[in-house]
Amino acid sequence: MLVGRSAVMQELRVRVARVAKTNFTVLIEGESGAGKELVARELHVSSPRAHGPFVAVNCAALVETLVEAELFGIEERTATGVRGRRGKFEQADRGTLFLDEVADLTPMAQAKLLRVLQDLSVERVGSHYTRQLDVRVLAATNRRLEQLVEAGQFRPDLYYRLSGVELQVPPLRARRSDIPLLIDHFISRHRRTRAVALSVRAVEAMVAYDWPGNVRQLGRVLERAVALSSGPAIELEDLPVEVSKEYRDMEIESGRDESLRAWCSRYVRLVLDRCNGNKRRACHILDISYHTLQGHLAYETLLQAPYGDAPALGVVSEALVPPTAAS
Repeated sequence: MLVGRSAVMQELRVRVARVAKTNFTVLIEGESGAGKELVARELHVSSPRAHGPFVAVNCAALVETLVEAELFGIEERTATGVRGRRGKFEQADRGTLFLDEVADLTPMAQAKLLRVLQDLSVERVGSHYTRQLDVRVLAATNRRLEQLVEAGQFRPDLYYRLSGVELQVPPLRARRSDIPLLIDHFISRHRRTRAVALSVRAVEAMVAYDWPGNVRQLGRVLERAVALSSGPAIELEDLPVEVSKEYRDMEIESGRDESLRAWCSRYVRLVLDRCNGNKRRACHILDISYHTLQGHLAYETLLQAPYGDAPALGVVSEALVPPTAAS
């Protein structure tokens, strides 16, 4: 399930729904932990192949000498003590084969994969019989294949075979407004273990953090907090230092307790400064409109102005963090 209501996630959901109806090969690109396999599974369950198998292969874990046997299968008694078995392509017949981290395939493995993708037929190791298959192939990578092709590290013919349709999975820092929804999603999965909520400060700190490990890292941080926190709610102190540090620094700078709206306004200013004053880029990173950005900056000005000298401030129509974060 793709969790999120941000603009980039809504756009991704629309593209997934359209592509799922086709039988085209799809290349899914995105950072590690961003949710590429979730996108692949969504493509499968939304397709006419939903009742067929979904077979995932971690290409980075394939041993060079066993690539053919793993992907294409091996015949009985090909070698002493070897038992015959179907390869991943055969297992995915009438379904979907997901090749994760395809950029990690060796040059020899790339050549073997290309040969099979050209006509979707496989020949088991030790066999002279070719099996025709009905398989849809989805591939994923956390590296830009186009750049690897230019560097001579990935076969261009295989790249063109895989990249008929490309989907980009956004990193978590590009859709911060989805973080409270993701927190609710992960916390609900642990309710049988322990019913727990998050304090406002803990949610704000998680929204402020850049999440280099993306959604996968967010899930692991919440697992740790659920297991180790002692109170009825997960507090800022229950989060790892690397997650809470920037938020703590911002609290020290302010020197006072403040509302969610005030914190959001200061965070918008921090992001804008990081973007060297480029408001368009800041809006993209924060996933908010230009009008909302202006509202937060105006509120920041109001907070800094002497009492009685503050300018009039209109009502901000959108929030940087959805209301669920403060509940």
